[in-house]
Amino acid sequence: MPTNQPKKPFSMIREFHLADWITLANAVCGTSAMFAVMTYLQREDARHIYFACGLLLASLVFDVLDGRVARWRQNSSALGLDLDSLADVISFGVAPAVLAYGCGMQGLYDRIVLTFFVACGVSRLARFNVTAEALSEGGDKVKYFEGTPIPTSLLLVIMLGIAASQGALQESLWFGKILIAGFTLHPLVLLFALSGSLMVSRIRIPKI
Repeated sequence: MPTNQPKKPFSMIREFHLADWITLANAVCGTSAMFAVMTYLQREDARHIYFACGLLLASLVFDVLDGRVARWRQNSSALGLDLDSLADVISFGVAPAVLAYGCGMQGLYDRIVLTFFVACGVSRLARFNVTAEALSEGGDKVKYFEGTPIPTSLLLVIMLGIAASQGALQESLWFGKILIAGFTLHPLVLLFALSGSLMVSRIRIPKI
């Protein structure tokens, strides 16, 4: 007699396609980058900052690759779309914010801006998911982005990697710091505010 028992947890893994595993590699790189930043804070060895930056660049490779593999194998799915968004939040939203904090943007205003940046990234991906069908205009591929794609945060990651190579971390961070009502703001963090604002803007960017 048939029963309506839920599927066993491992059965979901069997439904993963090759592209989904590549997407998970994106998330793994982003998570590993955050661990690298934590290790830097413990040991104060800038090599861990370089390692974190390299892992986030690897995340971009996997992010590009998973979409191409899905189209090549013609097995894209709603699960894959959600996986991609969740991985992107980790690798291009939370991880760059953690990297910025590790590099020295640790004041109260810095944390507010970095939280704003992550919130914008999450909102940008949610908007894309609910409008993807309309933006594709009936085709298989989205024609353009509304707002800058969240992987553009890697420009900030590269910037922090260059800063690390010049020893511009912690108290030596570029542009120094200012005190506002007794709390610290590093002007460099305003680039994260700009990046987040562009993500949730209505700017149309053609998708290549």
